[in-house]
Amino acid sequence: MSKNQGYIFNYADGSRFIFRQSGTGSSGATIRIYLERYEKELGMKVEEALVTISKDALLYSQIHEISGREKPTVIT
Repeated sequence: MSKNQGYIFNYADGSRFIFRQSGTGSSGATIRIYLERYEKELGMKVEEALVTISKDALLYSQIHEISGREKPTVIT
């Protein structure tokens, strides 16, 4: 845990996923999940580059089970 920054999970290669609460209240707040990976291959699709990190983040957080949602409401 990084103070006031959420939960950060780092990989040895510099990739990481981050969970942060967005908003000021504890009820109805948004959970933001950031997925980051350094990749030298510029032609790779984002979905392909982040598939492993995404699966890990969802597994560790159990967000689908906790929230009852099967997919995010916003992807940017």
